[in-house]
Amino acid sequence: MKKLKEDYFNPFFSHIYIEKSVRNHPRTREILEKFPSARVIEISHYKDVFCRRKQNVRLQHCSQNLILAAKHGALLYEGAPVCQSFGNPRFYYTSCMMNCVFDCEYCYLKGMYPSANIVIFVNLENIFAEVERRLKHHPLYLCVSYDTDLLALERILGYVKEWCLFTEKHPDLMIEVRTKCANKQFLRDLRQVPGVIYAFTLSPQAVIEACEHHTQPLTERLSFAAEMVRAGHPVRLCFDPMIYLPEWKCHYGEMFEQVCDFIDLNEIVDVSVGTFRISQDYLKKMRRQEPDSAVVWFPFQKENGFYHYPDSLMEQMESFLIEKLDKKIPKEKIFRWRK
Repeated sequence: MKKLKEDYFNPFFSHIYIEKSVRNHPRTREILEKFPSARVIEISHYKDVFCRRKQNVRLQHCSQNLILAAKHGALLYEGAPVCQSFGNPRFYYTSCMMNCVFDCEYCYLKGMYPSANIVIFVNLENIFAEVERRLKHHPLYLCVSYDTDLLALERILGYVKEWCLFTEKHPDLMIEVRTKCANKQFLRDLRQVPGVIYAFTLSPQAVIEACEHHTQPLTERLSFAAEMVRAGHPVRLCFDPMIYLPEWKCHYGEMFEQVCDFIDLNEIVDVSVGTFRISQDYLKKMRRQEPDSAVVWFPFQKENGFYHYPDSLMEQMESFLIEKLDKKIPKEKIFRWRK
């Protein structure tokens, strides 16, 4: 993606939109204290800003704003078919935040949301109450960082810490915190909770440089993940989504060697492997927003409402990593997405 001059844009979070109903919520006040220079604008509903027509998502990623709101309606959602459940029969996810500070060209959020601004739902207590209601009937596997990267905004929100405290009190709850973050300062504050899995999305450095904008280099992610393992936190490694690029075998082979240099694979919870796949509706919107992205304009194969790499390429790429993983860890620790 062609870089745009940052001098043309406001600083990140220079404007904060707040629903009137949460203006005096304690979390709203805590967030505002971290941005004393921000312009605060009251609104009736977050969708009045977030769902405006004809927004330029690409430009908004250069100067994102915050929208503080209350989450209503459904608070937990059943896991999508393109996501891995890791063998958990009660697989759900929740959105306590919408959108991400990172700007990955292949991210499905670009096809899901009409804006690049970030919505933070400050009524986290309501989500906790809904989780407790479900736990009365059955155990729960819950992904709390699918529609965002919570750990990347931990300094501002502290939501991962709150989820840790909550999960510690509920032995029938297991949560996954998916991230591309590499900020080791969080290690001081994160409690070691067996029911909290930190899932690190890993890509070759060539993929990171080409299309994972604003994210940290692979070596920094691996160093952070290794520190988490040594500190006793459950860690999952996600080679998912695998992204095709010329000489992909060379790039993914080199990445795997780096992973093994940093982390003892026998000490992680498990791994996931899967090539890029996405809803046909999301891809259509992404292509409008990313007209020069080689990742989203690949000639994908369409099947049952989803796009994925041609079967032969998908098999080659996934098998390549799985064969390497087979030599390092038991097969039952390797989860491969199946269409």
